[in-house]
Amino acid sequence: MADAPARDTSGSHQLSSEHNPYQTPKAAYYALGTLTVVYSFNFIDRQLLAILQESIKADLLLSDAQLGLLTGFAFAVFYVTAGLPIASWADRSNRRNIVSLSLFIWSFMTAISGFAQNYWQLLLARIGVGVGEAGGSPPSHSMISDIFPPESRAGALGFYSSGVSFGILFGFLFGGWLNEYFGWRVAFLIVGVPGVLLALLVRFTMAEPIRGLNEKRKVQAGNVPIKTVIALLWQRRSFRHMAMGAAMNAFAGYSVANWVASYMIRSYQMPTGELGTWLALVIGVGGAIGVFGSGVIADRLGKRDKRWYMWMPAVACLISFPFQFGIYLTSDPYFALMMLVVPGVLANAYLGATIATVHGLVGLKMRALASAILFFILNIIGLGAGPSSVGLLSDLLQPSFGVESLRYALLILVPLAICWSCFHYVMAARYVREDLAAAPD
Repeated sequence: MADAPARDTSGSHQLSSEHNPYQTPKAAYYALGTLTVVYSFNFIDRQLLAILQESIKADLLLSDAQLGLLTGFAFAVFYVTAGLPIASWADRSNRRNIVSLSLFIWSFMTAISGFAQNYWQLLLARIGVGVGEAGGSPPSHSMISDIFPPESRAGALGFYSSGVSFGILFGFLFGGWLNEYFGWRVAFLIVGVPGVLLALLVRFTMAEPIRGLNEKRKVQAGNVPIKTVIALLWQRRSFRHMAMGAAMNAFAGYSVANWVASYMIRSYQMPTGELGTWLALVIGVGGAIGVFGSGVIADRLGKRDKRWYMWMPAVACLISFPFQFGIYLTSDPYFALMMLVVPGVLANAYLGATIATVHGLVGLKMRALASAILFFILNIIGLGAGPSSVGLLSDLLQPSFGVESLRYALLILVPLAICWSCFHYVMAARYVREDLAAAPD
């Protein structure tokens, strides 16, 4: 690995391999693997609600609009609002400790979700999960960018982003079978407790990376204000387009991840255990392969032309688009699940390349905050508006289509969002090379 910068007393960091905790590949990959497991717990806790929501709906007598708010907008507002100040804190403090504390909070709030007796209690618990999860990704992104050099960063961040798919895998798998045999309340409790133990592992077995580890660039003293980072990113046309492209990709991805289980249960009466296993394999395993593989491919192609970091997500959108119609227009549940395989593999192919590119646009002490700004846009539009829009549209279509209203809500919104995402990534490719060249220290 590259040499690491060590602190001096002048207020900046001088580049040296001394005191670098990640000089060996073993240490670097242990950190990457551990942070990926943490990210998996992030999505296990989040995705669990998707496979449980039909049982919760029946138990607490909820509407689709309420479920959409529970998994979407209400969660996302607190998630992204807390994300910016936490990321600013991470850019000047110990990121490992922030990740550990955040993991403890969201795991604890997941566990107590099982004790909710009404909609408002469950909503408050999920808000607590959202606030905790806000401190997971931006500090982790920043740590990984300080451990791995630029030429392998998209691959490393792609591997980290596979935590989304592994989280979906275990969330669907465990949630489906736990709900079938023990009920939704026990499922929340069993899934939440291990995260508390993982928080202790992070705190006591990982080291804080030295900032600017691989770029051989000095890290200037002092804190960078949030408004400065926002202004810098907004000046970059590539960022504006890639942020919107990521947001619309997330709109489609979160809509499917949060509602596909309900669609399969309502339209095909599939039991949660069998369905959870199918979705774990299709979205979980397939998605992990896709997000990691796309990051590695983007790194290889990006060595020749930086525009491939933007072209890669655009190509993924084009490939997955026609399969959406097979998912929602068939009368065979297993054909629908087979049609879900390709979109499941490509759903998060944008993440590694997008995060790595955003980090390349900003200074060394701006990375956690840059990730938080990207995720603010991505999650307000994707996580916030996606599931909520599907739920609202399903309720509006219910008088005309009955139990099939969810099928047509997904059919209308998901392909549209994918096309919109593709357009913005193509536009981002036009500006990304010059914007990367203008990045500050």
